[in-house]
Amino acid sequence: MTNRKEILTSPAAPLRQIVCSRCGTAFSCGLSDACWCAEETSRLPMPVEGEDCLCRDCLRKAVAEAAK
Repeated sequence: MTNRKEILTSPAAPLRQIVCSRCGTAFSCGLSDACWCAEETSRLPMPVEGEDCLCRDCLRKAVAEAAK
């Protein structure tokens, strides 16, 4: 198993292919500041056990729902 800290600090972290935990859309994660989610102005807590990252649309919907 790869150590997540090693991946995050790697200068050339590989893109990770993910399926959104909410809608099933496939997307790429850069596991670094170069990832698209680093550009988002809102942040939610890290995924809970058994979940993975959300796609851009689901992340934005989750942020909007949390703001209500």
